[in-house]
Amino acid sequence: MSLTGTPFLYTLIALCVVAVALPLVLWSRVCGPKVVRAAARVLMLLFAQGTAVALVFTMVNNSNQLYDNWGDLLGTSDHVHQAADLGASGTGGIALEQLPKVRQAFEPAKGPGMRGEGGVLTTQLKGRVSGVHAEVNVWLPPQYRDPAYRDHKFPVVEVLPGYPGSSKAWYGTMDAPQQLAPLMRSGQIEPFIIVSPRTTLLPGKDTGCANIPGKVNADSWLSVDVPKMVMDNFRAQAAPDGWAVAGYSAGAHCAAKLAVAHPDRYRAAVSMSGYNDPVAVPQSLAGRSPALRAANNPYVLLKESRVPPRVALYLSGQPKDGYEAAMAIKRVAKAPTTVNVVFIPSSAGGHTMALWKPQVIPAFRWLTEVMGTHQVRTAPGSGGTIPLAPSTAGSRPAELASGSASRAAAARRP
Repeated sequence: MSLTGTPFLYTLIALCVVAVALPLVLWSRVCGPKVVRAAARVLMLLFAQGTAVALVFTMVNNSNQLYDNWGDLLGTSDHVHQAADLGASGTGGIALEQLPKVRQAFEPAKGPGMRGEGGVLTTQLKGRVSGVHAEVNVWLPPQYRDPAYRDHKFPVVEVLPGYPGSSKAWYGTMDAPQQLAPLMRSGQIEPFIIVSPRTTLLPGKDTGCANIPGKVNADSWLSVDVPKMVMDNFRAQAAPDGWAVAGYSAGAHCAAKLAVAHPDRYRAAVSMSGYNDPVAVPQSLAGRSPALRAANNPYVLLKESRVPPRVALYLSGQPKDGYEAAMAIKRVAKAPTTVNVVFIPSSAGGHTMALWKPQVIPAFRWLTEVMGTHQVRTAPGSGGTIPLAPSTAGSRPAELASGSASRAAAARRP
């Protein structure tokens, strides 16, 4: 029975009803010695509490899409088949252009949000460079199947969840297709292909999107194997100009790091409530040593870069939750690197999906401005061109005024 499936949820609801009814019906009818009666009543109470906790956990998990299956929850899923030392390039010296095309079989994805706005496609990819074998989900914009666009190649945004997090979260809880499809149809947002690969690759560990010989090649999985597969199977633009990466929480850290480390593979990155130092997540494999921390810290990479990368960064955060990290990056960035920092006041909420979901449209408006290949059109009845989101998107003046911390005060915090 699927962890996120409706049958499991309904089974738990039924068990909760039974757990409440049992004490009401049997409490005074339990027979036997006093010890036996006491033990039976304690078991009924424990059963009631256990089913209630399980139901609440399941509802929270389904709402936030933290664990996709039993293997993720129990820490038994291992998607790393090999982790060779691939060197600084992350390719192991392999000439990617000489590799044969990756031909994948896709099927409709299942789960919340997977069937709306044309549906999400999923496939099991065997990464020939990274050694990772895992699912990759792909959503195609409305124009993709339009005959008028049959020769058009589309830009791509690779979206990453937090840790723990499901590869389906951007389509389900974040509602990205439902939010963006109408704006893509009206021409207000570029028709992006949205790709979401699995990022939980080892049981109970956050890979930190790092390459760690002998452990995992998560960086190469995300920045080499997945993009090659997408470009081989869909009308996707080539890297780097046609590719961006976006994420929230741990996925935000990965997005900034991947773009800064690989300007030859990504043109832009969106980071929502991200951090710079991998040690911020105790389970992160990238925080296990000073060398790994430095190699996977976008702040350090920018600061020590001899040639500033040609990438655009959109970094949003609240005081003590991403804003200070974003400002640190902004201070060390040099042209042609560009950094747009979005201040989100504390009054907007905490480190949850409810904070990140409303940022989807502003972030994709910004991506349209940075990467768009067509003229942004006028919304019907608007009387003018829809302005693209400025660097303070998602934080209106009234919201800033109502926040408990000011932008300047937050920026001064270490």
